[in-house]
Amino acid sequence: LEECAIKLWNWGVTNNVGVTISTIQKAQRHVACSLLYCCEPENPTEGTIRKQILMASKTGRTWLDCKNPQMADKYLSLASLEILYSQLMSRGNGTADISSSKEDVEKDLLRILSYQAESAITQGNNKEAVAYIQRCKDMLLRLPKDTAYLSLMCYNFGIDAYNVRKYEDTAFWLQSYDIGKMNMKYGPGSEVLAKALRLLATVYLEWDCEKFAEKAVNAVSLANKLQQLNEMLESEVSLELCLSTVKLLISEKEALAFEYLKSVCQHFETSPDLGTALVLHIELLLQRGKELLGKQKIEDVITGHCTGKQLTPQALTSLHVLLWDKASKYFEAGSYSEALQWYNYSLSLFKGGQMEPNLAKLQRNRASCFLKLKQLEKAKEAIKEAQRCDPDNIFTQFSVYKVAVQENEAEKSKNPVACEDRLLVSEDAASNLLSLAAQIALEQNGQQETAMKALEILCEHSKDQAQVLVALCLVRLVLSTIEKLSDEIDVSLDVLLPHLKKLQTISHPSHMTVDQRTEEANWFRKIWNLALQCESSPDKMRDFFVLSYQFSQLCPPDRTLLMGQRTCLLMAAAASLELGRKSSHPTQTQTLEHIQICSEVWKTLKASSFPMDPTDSLLLLYEFEARAKLNDPIVEAILESVLELESVEPKMLETMALAMEPPAYFPLLCKKALRVALFLHKKQPQADLAHCKCVHSLIKLSLPSGVSEVEAHVLEEVWNYYEEALSIIAAAPDDFPEMETLWLLTQAWNTGILLYSLAQYPEAEKWCGLAMSFVRHLGSLQESYETQMSGLYSKILDRLDKAKKNVNMKE
Repeated sequence: LEECAIKLWNWGVTNNVGVTISTIQKAQRHVACSLLYCCEPENPTEGTIRKQILMASKTGRTWLDCKNPQMADKYLSLASLEILYSQLMSRGNGTADISSSKEDVEKDLLRILSYQAESAITQGNNKEAVAYIQRCKDMLLRLPKDTAYLSLMCYNFGIDAYNVRKYEDTAFWLQSYDIGKMNMKYGPGSEVLAKALRLLATVYLEWDCEKFAEKAVNAVSLANKLQQLNEMLESEVSLELCLSTVKLLISEKEALAFEYLKSVCQHFETSPDLGTALVLHIELLLQRGKELLGKQKIEDVITGHCTGKQLTPQALTSLHVLLWDKASKYFEAGSYSEALQWYNYSLSLFKGGQMEPNLAKLQRNRASCFLKLKQLEKAKEAIKEAQRCDPDNIFTQFSVYKVAVQENEAEKSKNPVACEDRLLVSEDAASNLLSLAAQIALEQNGQQETAMKALEILCEHSKDQAQVLVALCLVRLVLSTIEKLSDEIDVSLDVLLPHLKKLQTISHPSHMTVDQRTEEANWFRKIWNLALQCESSPDKMRDFFVLSYQFSQLCPPDRTLLMGQRTCLLMAAAASLELGRKSSHPTQTQTLEHIQICSEVWKTLKASSFPMDPTDSLLLLYEFEARAKLNDPIVEAILESVLELESVEPKMLETMALAMEPPAYFPLLCKKALRVALFLHKKQPQADLAHCKCVHSLIKLSLPSGVSEVEAHVLEEVWNYYEEALSIIAAAPDDFPEMETLWLLTQAWNTGILLYSLAQYPEAEKWCGLAMSFVRHLGSLQESYETQMSGLYSKILDRLDKAKKNVNMKE
């Protein structure tokens, strides 16, 4: 069947010698196409699919010519390109082959979509036709040569709609002359555009003269301008005047400007100054965000420049400026691949073996892109070219240094600027490069020694004190490294201290203005941010907060600054206390120093209103802990000061009690703080006493730890705390933690056993009985403990009875 279908089709093609297709030939196409699809295999080959698409699209076109759109739709829908496209993508015959085949498929697809749009128009489905044409427009960037075809099709749709007086549809299709702007080179030309504009004006007037009068006038005006501009060209005006006209038009009549520029380029095609017009065209495209079209134009210009149609030196320079500006913007935005593409366009315009400083600069810029893209070998090739063109340039030497840093070549990287007699630029430029050299060394490969060397040279030789201050970016670089604290990166603050001293020296008013000093000091106050990242290193956190405070002292004092100083000192004190808890080295004295300075700052701030501010409480809390660890008896006075505050949080008192644990030992003060905390917990509207640790801590502090501490008043005090615990359990039996109940039971039982060993039998019975009262409050453990405890308790009671009888008999 397939062979018959192909023979029938070919017979019809060979018999088609006229312009029109006969009825017999139409029938032949219809039958041949139907036969081919009837014998379609399960997995058709690429060749079979291509035959099916060709026959289906041609048959669909034939039915359209026969004014039978329904039949046309049937065959156009059969011409599906998805299967063919997927086969092409899975094929491995080479990238160029695939790209070529894909382009052929896309061309066929555009034709089929345009046929389907024509069919929809014939059937009055304007909305459907718009959708098909939109898909075609989306493909024009890849198929620019079809611009005129699609533009003229839209114009014809407009004519058809106008013939049946569908003004809205007519206006839409005639406005599709915008398609021609997508690629001016392959557009339909200014004459067709003017014709479409005049018809559009007629449509507006016939549709609604009052409503669309202004649009009609604008359309006619634009058509007339097109005609006038063409007449200008015919009158042999200069290229310069034509380009000036384009610049005047572009802001208000963009489409007209580009159309006229296209005509100008065609008119002056043989002029040696044509490059000026081409560069202007590229510039206007890029200014208006038409980057893809701009790239196509650039590639055309490069091809022409390299094949004989060379640009004038002025036009060439202008184009280089455009390309470098675009590349620079992409580089600053972090799009290094795009930046490299624009620099490569510029490189294509240089002759092979050419030597000049601008080429060296271009190669340095390319090397920077390669380095950012981690393409070290390509960066080295670009730098070699830069050295060939301008070996003594300081920026070339700096580029060599950047590559050396990437390769960890210590000897090269330690001397980023080779020697003083090679500094052929200003001292400021050299200083800036030295600062940048240090930054690259530390940020890219953590080469602190190299960074320090660069900055030491700068500090020694620079005469500008303000520049030296900025150049102390070593401090900044070390700090930026600490931002990434990890096991591998642990930068000691000892590295920073000598440079910070240098910073304080040159920050003296005799060397800098107040504004300069304030600006730089404010930058270094960012150490605050790094301090917050040192949660696992309280020593670093403390030192960073202290440094931030010290830099703030270089700034004029105001309310915001004082609040920052207060926070830095509070955080430094807290970090110092934390360090004391984790380390064997005492830090309490240093903590008290931070607290003292913070108190002075806070006194100044408190002159203004600070309602509900916790600073007073925190200062007292930190001082209390520091002095408690020093066993300073003044802690009693501090506790009294806390209790005199207007509002005291129970949590604060519990924290103070924890601060008095060994090696600090103030049991009476500790119990006082806990009792007040318990009292405050009870006063709260929704007190959660079941999870309050106060009673636990009070019992733990009061229980006798040995025979010498067993006294009646001690036992009575502990008994009272136990009764408090029982009342809390009774109030919330389901909320009280089971392990806490078990702890209370165990401590009471052990106390009873201790009293039994001391022959205090009545007291022993009392405490063992107290322990038994907790058994019923155990949850999942109740059954096992009840069995064990009941047996033990019975034995204890028996022994108590025997012991009592023995005592009575002796008496």
